[in-house]
Amino acid sequence: MSKLTHIDETGRARMVDVSDKAATAREAVAEGFVRMSPETLALAVAGAGKKGDVRSVAEIAGVMAAKKTSELIPMCHPLPIAKAEVRAEAVDDGFIVTARIKTSGQTGVEMEALTAVSVACLTLYDMLKAAEKGMTIEGVRLISKSGGKSGDYKA
Repeated sequence: MSKLTHIDETGRARMVDVSDKAATAREAVAEGFVRMSPETLALAVAGAGKKGDVRSVAEIAGVMAAKKTSELIPMCHPLPIAKAEVRAEAVDDGFIVTARIKTSGQTGVEMEALTAVSVACLTLYDMLKAAEKGMTIEGVRLISKSGGKSGDYKA
């Protein structure tokens, strides 16, 4: 009925059975962007916000989120995360947030990378909202993935 892997032949949602898949090395990279005014960015970079070092807190929040993805996204499998690296880099008009997630398993880590980026961006917003409520979170997307039956992907 559907080409979607999380929908069965009757149209009902399901968790994909990965028990017959070989465990292979998997990696995914995602990115997002938090746009803000130069004044807010300056506060964040200087660590002068009311909540302290916003960049480090956002990066840690992203790592924590990657490890909790299966608790947030209903059909995701719990995965043994081998590496979770989240970086928030200041640029002219905000922060580019990148997550690189690795595992050796029977399913990929795309959702973990996307969740890590999303939560890191939300954390930046939370920690800086006292200075600027009009910030925007933009362009959360998968940049690349490797491993698994579907092969490699690059945006």
